This record gives sequence, C-alpha cells and structure tokens, in this order.
Amino acid sequence: MTSTTDADATTDADATTDADATASADATADGYGELRAQLATLTTEAFRPELAEIDRLGTLEIARIMNGEDQSVPAAVGARLPEIAAAIDGTAERMARGGRLIYAGAGTAGRLGVLDASECPPTFNTDPSEVIGLIAGGPTAMVKAVEGAEDSKELAAADLDALELTADDTVVGISASGRTPYAIGAVEHARRKGALTIGLSCNADSALGAAAEHGIEVVVGPELLTGSTRLKAGTAQKLVLNMLSTITMIRLGKTYGNLMVDVRASNEKLRARSRRIVSLATGASDEEIEAALAATDGEVKNAILTILGQVDGPTAATLLTASDGHLRAALAAAPRTT
Repeated sequence: MTSTTDADATTDADATTDADATASADATADGYGELRAQLATLTTEAFRPELAEIDRLGTLEIARIMNGEDQSVPAAVGARLPEIAAAIDGTAERMARGGRLIYAGAGTAGRLGVLDASECPPTFNTDPSEVIGLIAGGPTAMVKAVEGAEDSKELAAADLDALELTADDTVVGISASGRTPYAIGAVEHARRKGALTIGLSCNADSALGAAAEHGIEVVVGPELLTGSTRLKAGTAQKLVLNMLSTITMIRLGKTYGNLMVDVRASNEKLRARSRRIVSLATGASDEEIEAALAATDGEVKNAILTILGQVDGPTAATLLTASDGHLRAALAAAPRTT
C-alpha cells in the first residue's frame, strides 16, 4: 500500500509540474502572458457570461440592456464627487494664477480629453492654450490608431516638455484601465515638475490613481462588450471631464448664474445665443442689447455690465479686469448713479 501511494504521489507531482509548465508556456508563448494576466484582473476587462449570447437577441432587447447598463454610470460618478470637487478646487486655484488644464490619454480616453479641451474656447472664451488635450500619437491618433504610442511613458514626458510645463499647471491623466503607460507617464512627469496631477480611471486601486495627487476612480463595472471601454467607462470619463472643465470655469467667473457670459460668438447660432444671454441676464430691450454689444465689441459679459451697472464700454472693461473677470464682483464695484 505504501509503495503504491508513493508511486501515485510521484505521478501526481509529475502531472502537476507538467501542467504548470504547460500553463507557463501558454502564458508566455505569444509574449503577452504578463499583460494578459494583468488585464484579467481589471474590472473593465471582465467577461460577463450572462451576455455571451447577446448577438442572438433582437435589436430592441439589446438596446434595452445597453440602456440599463448606462443608467448605472451617473451613480458611479456620484460616488466619487468628493474627490472630483477637491480636484476642481485645486485646478481652479492654479488656473486663477495663470496655469493651464492639460488632459493626457490614449485612444478613447485621449480623444475625450481633446474633445473637452476643444469645447472650452467657444463655450468659455478661453484661449486654446489654456485647456489642452494631449493624445498619444498626436493629432493623427484622433481618427486613426497610432501603434505603440500608448505604451510609452517617455512620449508623454516629451509631449509635456514641449508645452513647457509649470507648477501652476494641472495635468489630468485619463485611462479607463488605469494602467496605460502614456497616462501614467504624463502624471508622473507632471508631478516631478510640481504641477497638480489628477488620475481619472475606471478601476479601483489603479496605478494611475496611485501616481496622481488626486485619484478619481469611477468603477462602472464590466462592459456590455468585453473590454470595450468606449462604452460605460467612456461615458463616465466624459461626465467627469464635463465637471472638471465646467465647474473650474464657474469658479473662474466664466459664468453669471447658469449663463455662459463668456461665450464666443463665432457663428450665427452663437451670435443669436449671445443676444439671448444678455436678454436673460438684464431683461433689456433688443435696442439696448444691440447698443451694449456694439459698445463692447460683442463681449457678452461686458455688455451685461454696461446695462446692469449703468457704465460705458471702457468702464466695464476696467471693472472686469479689476475683478479678474468675475461679473458679480464687477457689478458690486460699479459706480451706479441713482
């Protein structure tokens, strides 16, 4: 009995060794074993067996499932509001000193950053140099994948060096997985330069979150299509970026109440919107609005100040400069006549 048991044990040990060796060979045969193992631990990459036959469902049913998935995203963002608010306050403080808001990401994450940055000039009349979107691989990567660009921390550092990064800047690394080298490299390099750093990801305990001063980890769970982080993760990132830029601009005085008083009227729609904003803020007649805009070179905020503060165009400009662009403060300082 003893000899049989020893033989069986030896056979089992050999079988285990062979199995381990086979598994190890399988894991490294394609050169991506370590990365595959890492991805398997990420919530954003998790496989959902209950959706394995989704392609057999009717279109309406798939749409219902997808819509249901999306409804969980705002709640996930809501759970991170304290972290988001702290990051915004830090960003606004630095931008008030002349710093910039710089997004850095690859693929979908990078495109979302570029999108948010590109919307700031027409919405808040910012200079294009104030809010910047960096995407791994450069502008070409907006429409076509640039092979290997996201894997380079050095590329991120070089892109930031080209912007002559300062300690007043804020760098937001964006990565659904939280492991993208380009995003992590951007945050690490920015932190070494003394800039404020924010890491936006969709996995808990991410390398990106750990690298940044402000880690924002919005965990939305596995995607409808395994690993397709342009879905819930992309939606979550868009919502957070909306908050970062919009609330920062509110803190900087780019709005008056919920009116976009720094809007840049670069087309017919925005010119009409400018007049509507002045009307909503002041209740003035069309004739008064046109006169105010003419006296202020079309600047909505200045036009509102001339009407509500009863000042001329140059005085409005002086008051706004003295109040760092905050309309409420400028109105309080206006020398109204009774």
